[in-house]
Amino acid sequence: MQIARVIGNVVSTVKNESLHAKKLMIVQTLDADLQPKGKPMIALDAVGAGVGELVFWCRGKEASFPFKRDDTPTDCTIVGIIDSDAHVYQTSRESRVGSREKK
Repeated sequence: MQIARVIGNVVSTVKNESLHAKKLMIVQTLDADLQPKGKPMIALDAVGAGVGELVFWCRGKEASFPFKRDDTPTDCTIVGIIDSDAHVYQTSRESRVGSREKK
């Protein structure tokens, strides 16, 4: 899983039958300082996320697990909403400082 921010939504008038009534969102992956890294991606929303929220997302085979019953075709899925970024930021910062001190 990786952390990202939802930066927009996607409107699609024609899509796979199993994607009907499911939201497609644009997510921007974030680094340990919660700064954008890489290119934005389109993710299927499994949790009801909104624009501006911090989320967890996953790719690959695991991305389809929230939709296993209906064989939804997805390679990128939002699987969680982060309520507070203070702990995420503090934890990532501590791990980076700790790894520098070991050198």
